[in-house]
Amino acid sequence: MKIAFKLFASLADYLPAERRSNRVELDLAPGTTVGDLIDRYRIPERSAHLVLVNGHYIEPNARRSHVLAEGDELAIWPPIAGG
Repeated sequence: MKIAFKLFASLADYLPAERRSNRVELDLAPGTTVGDLIDRYRIPERSAHLVLVNGHYIEPNARRSHVLAEGDELAIWPPIAGG
């Protein structure tokens, strides 16, 4: 199954170096979870602050069990400070 995977701000550095954007198309095995991709790309749990699937927030305690589906878009942002 194919999904879009987007990492924002400093998290884009976790994607392969040859990528020129913060978005990659992935071909995944059925049953892949949000947590599986966080692990695969070695994103520190504390850095995966805002996680959205198709624009819907996925709570930290649901990331290991939230199974991705064909056509999903997974987007992850780090904590952002400002002022």
